[in-house]
Amino acid sequence: MAKNYAMVIDLQKCVGCAACSVACKNENNTDIGKNWSSAIQRTIGTFPNVKYEYIPTLCNHCENAPCAKACPTQAMYKDENGLTLHNTDKCIGCKSCMLACPYGVISANKRDPHEYWKQEDAFIGGGMTATPKEVTERTGTPIPYYNADREKTYEGIRYKGIVEKCTFCDHRLAEGEKPYCSVACPAKCRYVGDLNDPTDEINELLGKYAARQLQPDKGTKPKVFYIRSF
Repeated sequence: MAKNYAMVIDLQKCVGCAACSVACKNENNTDIGKNWSSAIQRTIGTFPNVKYEYIPTLCNHCENAPCAKACPTQAMYKDENGLTLHNTDKCIGCKSCMLACPYGVISANKRDPHEYWKQEDAFIGGGMTATPKEVTERTGTPIPYYNADREKTYEGIRYKGIVEKCTFCDHRLAEGEKPYCSVACPAKCRYVGDLNDPTDEINELLGKYAARQLQPDKGTKPKVFYIRSF
């Protein structure tokens, strides 16, 4: 039976440490400025009645995904488990998906990725530190923190001329593991599960707390839910 993956984020547990963002970057080999896992940070109110909010964000894997509908080549598509995925072979880099997404979670690769790790200038000269290029050559991988597992279902590093986005760590889900942002969270505020399974923990949480979604008025039916408050 097909699953319908979703995520519940308990904002009361979230400490705003950004471990999810760091974990995502390591797992998915994202470039500087490409953050599949990010956050909305805002201050609300007027001093002394001020409140700070930290809302973790990622692709919402919307049920009615506007990015998939806008893609002229079906490079952006919905799979049988409710995930919104991206086929790099079909992508022509037109950015229609980016324009259609109300959440701004799709990034375009306008230049060759990871240019930093090709630099030959050391941070501290005189042989005190290695150059980024030397570090990369020593590791024998495209970038020092390269995760080859990412290649199982997606390009290990997305190349110039195409877009990229969060896949809910579909390569991990396929092997019965949770998305790495969820695993790495020290506060355990991210719950990932199957909306089709009434016994799943996320359905228990959605039944217990009043859940919210980002921009529900857009009609996208996002599948990242937020419970309680930061």
